[in-house]
Amino acid sequence: MDYILLRYFFSFIFSTLLAIYLIPVLIKTAFKFNILDVPDGKIKKHQKAVPYLGGVSIYIPFIATLSIVYPFENQILWLFLGISLLLFVGLIDDLKILKPLQKLFGQILAVICFLKGGFSLKTNFFVVIFNVFLSGFWMLSVINAFNLVDVMDGLATVLAIIAGVSFLIISLILNLPSITILILSFLGPLFVYFFYNRPPAKIYLGDAGSMYVGGFLAAIPLLFPWSSCFFNAYYTPVIILGIPLLEVFSLVIIRTYLGIPFYKGSPHHFAIYLRNKGWSIIQVLIFTIIMSSILSAGAILFLFQFINFNLLIILGILFLLIWFYFIFLKKH
Repeated sequence: MDYILLRYFFSFIFSTLLAIYLIPVLIKTAFKFNILDVPDGKIKKHQKAVPYLGGVSIYIPFIATLSIVYPFENQILWLFLGISLLLFVGLIDDLKILKPLQKLFGQILAVICFLKGGFSLKTNFFVVIFNVFLSGFWMLSVINAFNLVDVMDGLATVLAIIAGVSFLIISLILNLPSITILILSFLGPLFVYFFYNRPPAKIYLGDAGSMYVGGFLAAIPLLFPWSSCFFNAYYTPVIILGIPLLEVFSLVIIRTYLGIPFYKGSPHHFAIYLRNKGWSIIQVLIFTIIMSSILSAGAILFLFQFINFNLLIILGILFLLIWFYFIFLKKH
């Protein structure tokens, strides 16, 4: 077997097996030390307390796998530091709720780590300072997007899996072994985790997990050589992560309109709108999987120029019409 294929195989299998062992252990640990998400009857409407530590259960296999198969270069160390900071800040927020500015400060520190590691746009179209600012804004947006979308069993997990698989397909086609190994090591634990996080969930990501997942999926696209494709290729990660980003955009608008500070929790998430219409959790997940898969397929077809920019715009408008119809207009 080719050496690089062996590394691919090992990255996925080892991280998967480690997650299979670790997740049940962490579920028991969370119960033992009362690290639980207790329902509040408002946004948290699950029937009973559910263990946190889902983030730790997918973080440890990822780090452990890369420590074996990935060379410890300067860039990967900054990635480790950034996602570790996000996990740590999230754990503090899970155990003792942080103020929004405290949480944001931790996220900014993590983003600075990513930027120091070279995780930024690689284009001469903008000046360097604007590239750095835009990259930082992108990463903060995606981190918070996954933090906000994690309001229902399995929801953030399926969105992360679809995005991860989409970036994996692109990295394989573009023959980017280093990025492929990173993504395979990330995806293995996620697939296992979904088995425990599917409805009814036995463990939650918590802020630690959602911010770690968001941080990884925010940073990874900045490693791709989009400029070697064509300028419009930069839209690809935006489209792939369209649903989490749309969640952020919608929440900011709705909360601002209602006079609620955008950083305050409220039940205006798309998943909660659908649940209030009588949809089951499974129906919401299937709808999300279909819509996210359509976005990812469109992004990949566009990247490799099977469809042009004009057709992409038309498909994007159709997607938004369907999305807003089901979430805001359709009664049941």
